[in-house]
Amino acid sequence: MTMRAPSNISTRAARAAERISRDGAWGEDPPATLEALGAGLQVCRRCDLWRAATQAVGGAGPSGAALMLVGEQPGDQEDLAGAPFVGPAGRVLDRALRKAGAPREEIYVTNAVKHFKHDLRGKRRLHKTPGAGEVSACRWWLDAERRLLRPKVIVAMGATAALGVFRRPTPIGANRGRAFPLDGGGQGVVTFHPSFVLRAPEEAGKAEALAAIVADLKFAWELAAG
Repeated sequence: MTMRAPSNISTRAARAAERISRDGAWGEDPPATLEALGAGLQVCRRCDLWRAATQAVGGAGPSGAALMLVGEQPGDQEDLAGAPFVGPAGRVLDRALRKAGAPREEIYVTNAVKHFKHDLRGKRRLHKTPGAGEVSACRWWLDAERRLLRPKVIVAMGATAALGVFRRPTPIGANRGRAFPLDGGGQGVVTFHPSFVLRAPEEAGKAEALAAIVADLKFAWELAAG
């Protein structure tokens, strides 16, 4: 079963979504299925990011995935498509996964924040980093994904993702190459966000950043397969 932010949802799922979208803690009325989770995201009002976004963007991948990748938030193309990592950073991620020998179709990919935060510059929508409050508000959905999938390993890609997964600031460079136990089970790994490769000013820097991500993804994939 693959979960994507649905364009058409059942009446039952929509009603359940209305009940769970605003409040709820770890143990209170969590979504019981990926369908209910996707429906809930579309009516979520836990923070104000929904106001300027086209839609919420949930995760995508098999429900039995042993490895979950968590990015920062949807970008412009993801916001329009309703699917995670389909833009430039997604193409970098696909390349890194191929080099790491980790098939994307066997991995669940999502974000710490489910709505696109941005500033308008004319007709352009420029990425804006989510704040800690927005990460905290959206953590309920990330926790729900974790509960439903129960992955063995979660990779936090970038500082915002690490804050969502580990619930505290976690410097990427100082914590790469290690696995950390997570509350609720499983292990966590950190790496750079794929957009780090795109932002590197020179080709040598881009190659170095990509190699680091590949190494971390290979480590996580082998850990999940063990």
